Amino acid sequence: MKARKGGRFRSSFKLKRKGIQVVGEWKTVQIDPNLFAEEEFRDIVCLEELTDYKLVSSSKVGKVKEKRKAESASEEGNEEVEEPVIPPKKKKKKDLRSQADEGSTPNATETDVLVDKEAKCNEIIEEANCEDCGLVTESMSSRKDTPKKKKKKVPKNKTSQAQEALPSVATSKKVKNWTTEVLSASTDQKADVSAWKDLFVPEPVLQALSYLGFSAPTPIQALALPSAIRDNMDVLGAAETGSGKTLAFAIPMIHSVLQWQKSNNATTRNDSVSKESHQHHDETRLESEDEAEKVTHQQVEDSGDEDEASFTTGCVKVLKNVEFDDETHIVDSHKQRPLLGLVLTPTRELAVQVKHHIDAVAKFTGIKTAILVGGMAAQKQERVLNRKPEIVIATPGRLWELVKERHPHLSNLRQLRCLVIDEADRMVEKGHFLELSQLLEVLNDSQYNPRRQTFVFSATLTLVHQTPTRVLQKKNAKKMDKKTKLELLMEKVGIKGKPKVIDLTRKEATVETLTETRIHCNTNEKDYYLYYFLLQYPGRTMVFANSIDCVKRLSSLLTILNCDPLPLHANMHQKQRLKNLERFAERESCVLLTTDVAARGLDIPNVQHVIHYQVPRTSELYVHRSGRTARAANEGLSLLLIGPEDLINFRKIYKTLEKSEELPFFPVDAKCMTSIKERMNLARQIEKAEFFNSRAKQHNSWLQQAAEALEIDLEEDMLMGKKASEQEESQKQKMLKGMKKQLKHMLSQPLFKVLMKTKYPTQSGKLLLPQTSVSYSALGAVSKKQGKKKKSIK
Repeated sequence: MKARKGGRFRSSFKLKRKGIQVVGEWKTVQIDPNLFAEEEFRDIVCLEELTDYKLVSSSKVGKVKEKRKAESASEEGNEEVEEPVIPPKKKKKKDLRSQADEGSTPNATETDVLVDKEAKCNEIIEEANCEDCGLVTESMSSRKDTPKKKKKKVPKNKTSQAQEALPSVATSKKVKNWTTEVLSASTDQKADVSAWKDLFVPEPVLQALSYLGFSAPTPIQALALPSAIRDNMDVLGAAETGSGKTLAFAIPMIHSVLQWQKSNNATTRNDSVSKESHQHHDETRLESEDEAEKVTHQQVEDSGDEDEASFTTGCVKVLKNVEFDDETHIVDSHKQRPLLGLVLTPTRELAVQVKHHIDAVAKFTGIKTAILVGGMAAQKQERVLNRKPEIVIATPGRLWELVKERHPHLSNLRQLRCLVIDEADRMVEKGHFLELSQLLEVLNDSQYNPRRQTFVFSATLTLVHQTPTRVLQKKNAKKMDKKTKLELLMEKVGIKGKPKVIDLTRKEATVETLTETRIHCNTNEKDYYLYYFLLQYPGRTMVFANSIDCVKRLSSLLTILNCDPLPLHANMHQKQRLKNLERFAERESCVLLTTDVAARGLDIPNVQHVIHYQVPRTSELYVHRSGRTARAANEGLSLLLIGPEDLINFRKIYKTLEKSEELPFFPVDAKCMTSIKERMNLARQIEKAEFFNSRAKQHNSWLQQAAEALEIDLEEDMLMGKKASEQEESQKQKMLKGMKKQLKHMLSQPLFKVLMKTKYPTQSGKLLLPQTSVSYSALGAVSKKQGKKKKSIK
């Protein structure tokens, strides 16, 4: 293989006459990592070797492809068109080139060169994708090249214009997400945003707010924006859940970026001039490449074998990243567009949500944002950072990882204009987020910017726990109050001046529109009450548990009972986590079983009920969990299932939140509980049997694989559950089938029966009565019970 200018590779001319048909598999070739450090090999991603293949003439390769196309389109007579397809396109290509040579205008040659580069890039990508279909061919005159060229000529001429308009297009792209319903409130009418004008909101942001239908600011926004935008102060904000804290820091951050862009207009102009010179340099380089390419094309045509123009890459496949050329220029001009805004969140899902909110408000500004979270490809996130976004939303772990790797865009944090720590009380908790403390150390020491604004927000920022007496008895013990808690927080975050402190939380910490209830029961009875609630009051319900194992068990139980729950916990793959959140937001009646990973910040629309299957360990968690419902002045219900082991935590929460009244008991219809217990007990037996079988199979298969690898015999004592005879196995399966059949029959029967028993003679033999099983909601049931209680007291 011969190296070309720019780190690209071309196979030798002789190989172009043959194609290969893949029989075996591509295998990765181990290479010395030092090789990649050399300048010539910097574009190589990996090397793969193919040993098992057949050499086929290129016309045969074409036939296989044509046959596949013919089958999918179900057309006849495609094989007759096969042979003349390539030569005319060859001639067209030659004609195009001759026109470019003859034409005296420089624009004509430039467009052809750019198109040619695009075609080459497409071939590289197609070659990588072609592995799936079993054929690997590479051709300069492949069947689809010419139409692609015609299409791409127009946009390629306008590259410089398109690059400037890119940011606004990127932000306006609709992404399917649980935030879309909230952010698409008004599409037809533009809202009146005169209420925002006194808050010093920038004009493009006002336009976006009007488009989104946000006619008036929330109290936290009205208090935070003037101090942040006009006075350039640090802000510590505490407001109840669902009060619009995200926009309270997003709008000042966008304003700060826009101000920086205004003051650096001269540098951006210089940047555009340098870009043009880079483009000119690229075009001249491409012209020289194009001339060399023409020679090879003439050789192919002179040989007369036009059908055999497709060629193979031999036995080594080179995968290249096409974006590398552009990125070098981006890294060079990095200093002219630094990172200006940084948002830190405790969970990945919250980071995704914050990004969508900022994108929606920055729709007409052209500001770029990027997200850096764990569970997603680090390489892709590095590529996104290479585009130099002004605002980055991140979780501390992945951000610190990229800072340590000295990514160019994260190397100069001294120019950072805004730092936001969302859910700050959780982020600076002792023993959590070690990376955050390291990051704050860097930001407040070597990378300190005296002009930087800091925003700290949470619903439980000023929530103070009563200090135990044993702690107060110690020497130098300080009694914790709101002031000392905020001072400690400011010290940890690195706020040096006097910030604006906004506290809009109630004494109870929860929202006024939230109805809080409880059920006292034994631990094994929690399943019954959960199932009863989900059947009696369908709707969008979030069920919180303290452990992942509990979520997994409930998920399999409720799946057996046809409740179709959606699990969400830290051990799940990130894509699956986001998919489950989207599904939950789409369905009107659905159950989300989750750990505290979804407790903070998530703004899922119209969540009607929150069930605490296990009482949370802290008051903050209780406030945040309950805050997933009753958002933005809507009503919601919170239900605590309190077992004997939960009483200590419940009393602590009750004491910290200073509840004046006792929580009401949730009304339960005792008549239905017997049939619910029958169903649940049967489902438990099925779940237990299935869980044990799957665990035993998993354990045994792992042991067997390990024994085979070590070439040793496996003793039966080591196997889980011991090897059962075929008769015992079939008997177990029969029992399981029988239980499933019985449960299916139970589930087909109505649980909440209509109370009317009288039979009336009718033409059809029965009287059709309306379904009166669910006549009111869970909130209605609670208020009805409370009304009866008040009457009885009177």
